[in-house]
Amino acid sequence: MVDIAAIRAGYAFSTPSLELGALVVDGKADPETPIRIPLSLLNRHGLVAGATGTGKTKTLQVLAEQLADHGVPVFLADIKGDVSGMAAPGEGNEKITERMTELGQPWTPTAYYCEFLTLGGRGTGVPVRASVTDFGPLLLSKVLGLTEIQQSSLNLVFHFADKKGLPLVDLGDLRSVIQHLTSEQGKAELKDLGGLSKQTAGVLLRNLIAFSDAGADAFFGEPEFDIGDLMRQTGDGKGVVTLLELPGVIQQPALFSSFLMWMLAELFESLPEVGDVDKPKLVFFFDEAHLLFRDASKPFLEAITQTVRLIRSKGVGVFFVTQTPKDVHPDVLAQLGNRVQHALRAYTPADAKALKATASTFPNSAYELEEVLTELGTGEAIVTVLNEKGAPTPVAWTRLRAPQSLMAAIDANAMATMVGGSYLYPKYKDAIDRESASEMLAARMAQEQAPPTPERKPRAAPAPKAQKGAVEQILDSKTTKSILTASATQLIRSVFGTRKR
Repeated sequence: MVDIAAIRAGYAFSTPSLELGALVVDGKADPETPIRIPLSLLNRHGLVAGATGTGKTKTLQVLAEQLADHGVPVFLADIKGDVSGMAAPGEGNEKITERMTELGQPWTPTAYYCEFLTLGGRGTGVPVRASVTDFGPLLLSKVLGLTEIQQSSLNLVFHFADKKGLPLVDLGDLRSVIQHLTSEQGKAELKDLGGLSKQTAGVLLRNLIAFSDAGADAFFGEPEFDIGDLMRQTGDGKGVVTLLELPGVIQQPALFSSFLMWMLAELFESLPEVGDVDKPKLVFFFDEAHLLFRDASKPFLEAITQTVRLIRSKGVGVFFVTQTPKDVHPDVLAQLGNRVQHALRAYTPADAKALKATASTFPNSAYELEEVLTELGTGEAIVTVLNEKGAPTPVAWTRLRAPQSLMAAIDANAMATMVGGSYLYPKYKDAIDRESASEMLAARMAQEQAPPTPERKPRAAPAPKAQKGAVEQILDSKTTKSILTASATQLIRSVFGTRKR
């Protein structure tokens, strides 16, 4: 028997909270029992799960809207393009009016300030790029599907490049380094690396070529995205909503999920410790989370677990979005204190097993969850969150509120106009091609292959000249000429923008 009074008391928070909806009692919403999430507990992370078509995306939209209203920046991966509607006010209709009246909560059509990003310029948004060096061997190994032995070998390649001062900006740089190590000129350096064989280097090279041929070159380069650009507010103090478009990228799921993990790792590295905060510095929604954990190596899983565990103290909340809790690694799932579970289906034995596993992950439920989870309607969910003392609230069958922004994709022309007027667009629209490993290795090889300078025949001694003055002697000296030549070169490079960094 569900204790309505206990649920009502369990969600009666005294601190600012996000409104999720209201408790369902006998098939109807009870406006006297609103279901909330405390704002200060959102950095304890969360899970939004459910079968396709049960309303997960709209739940993300509801959470993102209220976070922005509280001045919290939000990052969302927009897999299907639906969430772009946050940039436009919602369109009222009979169903929304009926739902919000039943919940006893206000609803006002509202547009939110959105930044649109896209990986490597694929799509309409502001291009997001990362250098290969900063992306790192661990994430790149996940993208390339390397074994742990091959991953160790890739680590050695990165180590060699770092030791030799060879910047790895794009995939061409990484290929050049591996080609150098497998060449006649680089065989001594390959031997010095010890753990990297020529055969394994060849495997890495083939994987990189195939990866580049699939179009991944566009995602690596400069200018590299500054993760601080996710953490902005509008002039009226609302949080900026950043949406990462993913047209076509879902065809490369490992790349998509690894890029999101790179962004999360960048946040972890760059932000200071803040401990417990009144509200998060940023909330990061990790959509299609199952792609992150699929075929992940042990070191990769350990890195994810550590990042999620420790980033809480940086004031960042992470919500994983997927179909069932079993899609998330158990060590990560154990850290997700806020849960919104939409309906599940049990059409197959595998579905039934997942349903049973999901029901077992909810603490102290008064519901027969294996039954209830198949009965939930669209826009309904089983909810439990952390209260102000950090303890889980009673499990509550919840009818969720409707988003106040548009529940559909915005017009492509409207999006293009917004992107063109974005603060970020001039900063990232043009790729930069500076001197890096490819050019440095090519220059070294050209120098080694240049023919030796022929010896000059001695000439007869010139006739004696008149003695020069002191100033003439100084200007004519080799040291002075060298300094003047170098200064002129630097001046020319500065004027033409070709100065090497």
